Amino acid sequence: MTATLVNWILMHASLITEVLGVLFALIYLWFSIRQNIWLWPFGLLTSFFYILVFYHSRLYADMGLQVYYLVISVYGWYHWLYGGKSDQKDALPVTRTTKQQGIRLFLITFVIYWILAALLTYLPGWLGIPGSQMIYWDAFTTAGSVVATWMLARKILEHWLIWIVVDLVSMGMYIYKGLYLTSFLFIVYTAMAVVGFLEWKKDLHKEASAGNGEAPEMTEKQTLNAHGTR
Repeated sequence: MTATLVNWILMHASLITEVLGVLFALIYLWFSIRQNIWLWPFGLLTSFFYILVFYHSRLYADMGLQVYYLVISVYGWYHWLYGGKSDQKDALPVTRTTKQQGIRLFLITFVIYWILAALLTYLPGWLGIPGSQMIYWDAFTTAGSVVATWMLARKILEHWLIWIVVDLVSMGMYIYKGLYLTSFLFIVYTAMAVVGFLEWKKDLHKEASAGNGEAPEMTEKQTLNAHGTR
């Protein structure tokens, strides 16, 4: 029976890898919306499994993106721990993108896109591996993801808007490639990116009110607790 189980696992290794990637990604997303630092270790696990998934699907830019995620997860974990105030090292505040910063990030995204497109066009031939598929869409989603993940590590609100666009495009790519579980994951990602944007924006307003010496508005749950449950 053990041999049968091992053979089944080997035969379905790609599916099992994708299932584990989706599972850890959903946990990562939940912690991300809650601004919980545990998002980073689950991000590491997600990236590990999706390196395997995207290699098998010949989406090399997405595979390379997961390597970047491994690095940025360590950076983000550290920055969330030590990037806030000295007396609140786990409380890095949410911020907004300035006009100047937005222009710089757009130009950086543009440059990353064309570098990736060139690499995806020529690098597989140089390495003697099968050619990359969906080169320009793969480069687009990867460039956007690189910038959005850096913005997440800095807790910049607008990173959620970039994710909405990237997730919608990625969903179409994965349907085309037959990665249906991952396509479902990106439907969830898109919906939760909208929720994440609204939640972070609400927290930003609370922090601004607190900074101005105003009492933050109570949430519905806090209001019920203050006046008794219904």
